[in-house]
Amino acid sequence: MNYRHSFHAGGFTDVLKHVALCELMRLLTAKDKKLFVLDTHAGAGGYDLAAGSTQRTGEAQTGFLRLASASRGGMPPAFARYVTAVLAYDRKFGRPSGAKSDGAPTIRHYPGSPRLIRAALRPGDRLVACELHPQDALALKREFAGDRAVEVRQADGYKALKALLPPAERRGLILIDPPFEAADEFDRLLRALRQGLRRFATGCYAVWYPIKERHADEFVQELAALRPLMLELRLADAEPGKLTACGLAAINPPWRFEEAMREALPWVAAQLGADATARVEASMLPS
Repeated sequence: MNYRHSFHAGGFTDVLKHVALCELMRLLTAKDKKLFVLDTHAGAGGYDLAAGSTQRTGEAQTGFLRLASASRGGMPPAFARYVTAVLAYDRKFGRPSGAKSDGAPTIRHYPGSPRLIRAALRPGDRLVACELHPQDALALKREFAGDRAVEVRQADGYKALKALLPPAERRGLILIDPPFEAADEFDRLLRALRQGLRRFATGCYAVWYPIKERHADEFVQELAALRPLMLELRLADAEPGKLTACGLAAINPPWRFEEAMREALPWVAAQLGADATARVEASMLPS
């Protein structure tokens, strides 16, 4: 499959990944120690929901935009903070986010993971964002031109794990979110993740993956040995070949992250449809 970020901006897959990412950043920056963040497959940085490939797929309409229009009264705190972060990014483009007649926010610009990370960084923290695709890497460099807290590299994110870990800060979040274009992507991801953990065992790792083929089941079984917290979001069955489920594995997540996800993800699933489901499960090795 091809999961280039621009095709899926604001879709349910981004919702799972980004609500978790925002919460991880909030909890990791609560400590008064510098933080290093590596985004191995960063994409273009931000996306216009009314243009190009993002508009063609329209996934944001049934994903983030639907969820953001829900009543704030019943919205879990972690999800509300995620919505606030998206609205703040949208405002940066000089077009204040308005509202439809039903009170729902109108949002045109959606942030990718590097923008959500950057918004949460404090003075002294830093982000290295890697993107191999030339067009997206150029867009990313323009997005962060002049920003000393962000280093953009047109590079293979898997190789960056070896080159940049362990970080000087000794505290870090590593987001691994590949486009899954290669047939052996799951194998490459596992090898890189294991190498990263050997170099930086105490780091927090967030690994996004699609659930579409039997390879995903094998991948999850391999991940179990690393004792991650597994997050999963599934939509109702759709036409054959369409992605309707995804997961995120969090290794060494901060305290209270699991609690926040157990509150937020069932609410997300309920808003996405009657047959949508969410799972939050600590991966345990057999005794």
